[in-house]
Amino acid sequence: MKIDASLKIGIIGLGYVGLPLAVEFGRRFKTFGFDIDPLRIKSLQNLNDETNELDRSELSSADKLLYTNNIHELGNCSTYIITVPTPINKNNEPDLTPILKATEMVASVAKKGDVIIFESTVYPGCIEEDCVPVLEKISGLTFNTDFFCGYSPERINPGDKTHRLKDIVKITSGSNQKTANYVDSLYKEIISAGTYKASSIKVAEAAKVIENTQRDVNIALINEFSIIFNNLDLDTNEILDAACTKWNFMNFRPGLVGGHCIGVDPYYLTHKSIKEGYRPELVLSGRRLNDSMHKYVAQQILKILEKSSVHPNDSKGLVLGLTFKENCPDLRNSKVFDLIADLQKFSKEIHVYDPWVNDLDQDINLLSSLDNVKNQYDYVVLAVSHKCFEDINPEKIRQLCKDVYFIYDLKNFYEKEKNIFRL
Repeated sequence: MKIDASLKIGIIGLGYVGLPLAVEFGRRFKTFGFDIDPLRIKSLQNLNDETNELDRSELSSADKLLYTNNIHELGNCSTYIITVPTPINKNNEPDLTPILKATEMVASVAKKGDVIIFESTVYPGCIEEDCVPVLEKISGLTFNTDFFCGYSPERINPGDKTHRLKDIVKITSGSNQKTANYVDSLYKEIISAGTYKASSIKVAEAAKVIENTQRDVNIALINEFSIIFNNLDLDTNEILDAACTKWNFMNFRPGLVGGHCIGVDPYYLTHKSIKEGYRPELVLSGRRLNDSMHKYVAQQILKILEKSSVHPNDSKGLVLGLTFKENCPDLRNSKVFDLIADLQKFSKEIHVYDPWVNDLDQDINLLSSLDNVKNQYDYVVLAVSHKCFEDINPEKIRQLCKDVYFIYDLKNFYEKEKNIFRL
């Protein structure tokens, strides 16, 4: 295991995690970026990243990077890094299909001396208990004798142009001390913020999965505060602003919790915990509350409509934002879809506007522009705080709406006014 100019690296999966990684390594070493989607490969070969995480100049800077959807082109690599997603199924249980399929592909080309590193978020023990047996079975090699494994969990924040890959401390680990040192040294080649070498793969797996679980539980607490304070006719965000004047108060805000990290990762931890005999009440309670917030928001909007002169069944609403978070096109596990479905149960018509979304295969009335829209809506829901929505100020919304209307601001985006309601 050595790091020199002859090193060849294979990156499996070119999404939000894999692509930045492939580009950074592709500036220094011969790197193969693999993805099963041929359209994704073709787009990247044309220096176009549809996730908008990297621009053309960044993509073109990786002059040692080759894109492919042929796993056998990675056969000369000595280090493989698997960065595929780890979703959940309809029962909120871990779906290991992507990571096991990726493991099978790597195993088909792995050879003696290779190092396979995983970045996907999993539960403690998943790499050694679920992935390693697949590697051994298909490759015919022996773990920690013929091949070695590492784990370095991703910390990518989609849409964040401040906290980039190289600017975030990277946790590293390996299946033995020599591998751990190699993995740590490898990432130090591209991570300017530095690395943190964990004592084992399981420790690194656990550290990753609690990062987002902690955020989920804290947001659930704030969401519960917002329900309490709404019942007391108090403004939650005003209360949080006041509380934040204390140095150690954590500034979380209420809202919908979706996406493929915070809304998913806790289920990996709870799955493993339940399997080992302990049912984590606090984590699961937080998940239940956050997963139900779209229903609460819809109920609040319905109550406001019922107090107005507009019958809910005759109402027409506009939802601003559809992605799971601001300034990115990622729709995975966006709770805005659930909110729209709830609004459609009582509103006559719901329109959606999100410039970050081009194509949609769901039955949603997605507007391409608001330029010619006037005097149509009884209410507007600001669901995602895209920077591009800064031009859609209350005056602009007034033009979009009927004489009597209100704004439900989920993101504390607008200054408080009498017809602006906030979570």
